[in-house]
Amino acid sequence: MNIGIFTDTFFPQISGVATSIKTMEKELTKRGHNVYIFTTSDPQADLVAEQGKVFRFSSIPFVFFPERRIAMAGTQKVARLIKRLEIDVIHTHTEFSMGLIGKKMAKKFDLPVLHTYHTMYEDYLHYIGKGKLIGQGVVQKLSRAFCESMDTVIVPTKKVQLSLRRYGVNNHIRIIPTGTEFKSFQPDRFDKTVLAQTKAELGILPEDKVVVSVGRVAQEKGIDIIVRAFPSVLEEVPNAKLLIVGDGPARADLEELVFTEGISKSVIFAGEQNWETIGRFYQLGDVFVSASTSETQGMTYIEAMASGIPVIAKADRSNENLILNWKTGRSFRRDWELPEVVCDMLQQTEVAKRLATNALQHIGSFSAERFGANLEQLYMETCENYGWIDGQRTYEPLDQYTVSNYVLSIPAAVLQKRDKKVRKYHE
Repeated sequence: MNIGIFTDTFFPQISGVATSIKTMEKELTKRGHNVYIFTTSDPQADLVAEQGKVFRFSSIPFVFFPERRIAMAGTQKVARLIKRLEIDVIHTHTEFSMGLIGKKMAKKFDLPVLHTYHTMYEDYLHYIGKGKLIGQGVVQKLSRAFCESMDTVIVPTKKVQLSLRRYGVNNHIRIIPTGTEFKSFQPDRFDKTVLAQTKAELGILPEDKVVVSVGRVAQEKGIDIIVRAFPSVLEEVPNAKLLIVGDGPARADLEELVFTEGISKSVIFAGEQNWETIGRFYQLGDVFVSASTSETQGMTYIEAMASGIPVIAKADRSNENLILNWKTGRSFRRDWELPEVVCDMLQQTEVAKRLATNALQHIGSFSAERFGANLEQLYMETCENYGWIDGQRTYEPLDQYTVSNYVLSIPAAVLQKRDKKVRKYHE
């Protein structure tokens, strides 16, 4: 199968979406498929290494998220590539520029199109006119319009599925958690001498207890909650260090908050790190902490679990099946609870080890291999229901569907859409 991935975000940009697409591309390629990525230009991209697999289109930084880019043009070039590469299915990963182009190409060439809804935009409205220009109603309406034009919508968790249903999306929605390549994070992969050297470079002493936070340094990630909790942690564990790995628009404000709280000597900003080496920074931590409630899945939680360190997370629907309190990690509901939970994990080492061991056993369903297999199955189901059988366009009579169990779960509105396509084909 020839698969076209349309995204505004891809490596070398660091984000959960880019990581998800890279994992997807690798696993589907291992399963014998050809994966082609259509994305925005990037000054740091290695065009030689990408040649033939990644196709980039002229773009500019997005005004509200300068680290993200928006394609300016490219429809004609994409159309030529769709025909030359004989794309069988289109999978969009953005509701913006490249996603709109992918949607247009699916309609132009009458191809099945799937969409992964990665971002809870309601949590990001503060970036646009401080939340005064665009309200939740507009976000819901735009999300609904885009998702309703898809044959299938993929979401990573029940939280996102319920949100889209609340928006009025009636399409078939499949929950497929993004997978993680566990071996990239396993402790035995990292040389202890290198880890000790990294600690020394960051100013972490061998006897220090390290609380690590990994991810985009932004307002919606709640890192300020961790910083405000840290003075209380230091009262109980004076040799604790907070290691913040990542970069983003909130870094300057957080650095000022650290100074205001009087904990500058105990907080380290490590900056943005390459995905290939990010596993090393998890290994520096004794515990991983997140106070974010804006996640759609929380990939960093799974990466931390795969790294063998205990996880503390703020309770949220995105992690309710992942962070099982006192079983696979610790959760907290109110911000004032965080210092006590962190101190418990730093001081009760045997409990922390047990939770980390349980977590490692629990995350099997989030493997990269399972992710690839689930996507492959959904692509095949979507293509067959769309009229592709064994690589050929052979629309069946309207009352005969190849994958009946799948079709029975699709809302009537989606079946009506497919019937309309069939009638158009026969005309």
